[in-house]
Amino acid sequence: MLTGALFQRPPLISAVKRQLRVRTIYESKLLEYDDEKHLAVFWMSCEAGTYVRTLCVHLGLILGVGGHMQELRRVRSGIQSENEGLVTMHDLIDAQWVYDNTKDESYLRRVVKPLEALLTSHKRLVIKDSAVNAICYGAKLMLPGILRYESGIEVNEEVVMMTTKGEAIAVGIALMSTATIATCDHGVVAKIKRVIMERDTYPRKWGLGPKALEKKKLIAAGLLDKFGKTNDQTPKDWKDYKNYSQIKSEDLVSEAIKREKDTETKSDAKKRKHDASSSEDETVKVKKDKKKKKKKKAESDEDEAVEVKEEPDSDDESKKDKKKKKKKKKEKDSDDE
Repeated sequence: MLTGALFQRPPLISAVKRQLRVRTIYESKLLEYDDEKHLAVFWMSCEAGTYVRTLCVHLGLILGVGGHMQELRRVRSGIQSENEGLVTMHDLIDAQWVYDNTKDESYLRRVVKPLEALLTSHKRLVIKDSAVNAICYGAKLMLPGILRYESGIEVNEEVVMMTTKGEAIAVGIALMSTATIATCDHGVVAKIKRVIMERDTYPRKWGLGPKALEKKKLIAAGLLDKFGKTNDQTPKDWKDYKNYSQIKSEDLVSEAIKREKDTETKSDAKKRKHDASSSEDETVKVKKDKKKKKKKKAESDEDEAVEVKEEPDSDDESKKDKKKKKKKKKEKDSDDE
């Protein structure tokens, strides 16, 4: 009964606001039960933010005897479990001492894990060094800034942006699928969810492209206002230019979904066309085969007719020969007489 989506209100002593919310329990198993002490040990897999104390109270209410949580042990968080990578504070002190005195960092590297270890299950986007600092300042990831991308990325899926050295830059929400990234040459690939890397770790490279330089010139000439927005004197060709940095994230998501649907409909139409053409080819082939069969049949019928026609001619010739012979014989007999 206590699996799936459940209503929960956090307990009196809690770190969040006490309001009704829904959390999902994926799995729950009873490990053991002591009938004398009325204690049960159970294991569960749940969504982040689930209050197990509240769940234990609900369990007591369902059983009709009441209940509360006595002890809780977290055995896994995300992809990190208690079976690997657990260290004590003494390990940390020892590792620091070894590094300070012997300059050997192997113990310290085993104790302190990099943050990238948490993101190994995410789909990855490898970014150019020139785009890293712009992302650190909150810019959306545009298609020209991508070097490599993983297969199987879908729209609205969580992805990690990383440098060529394997450093995590930010976690973002994909606005293009792998198929769209492979076929397009412009547009927003992902929006930022959380930036990980410190600013100015990589040098600043934005504002040096052809459009950015043209924009600076237009601002200096007064054809754009000081914020780079259009005014009455802005030329028409610049007004037609689509500035993705000023578009809202919701519009970008809807545009990405629309693009995905368009590509799907195009592929479906192409498939239908191919199927139709193949079916047409088959019908043409069948028609040709039928025509060939008819032609062959007609030719065979003609041959038979010719043969039938020739037979009576040969009979006539034989009759004529017989007549001639008879005539000659009569003439001969008459001569003899």
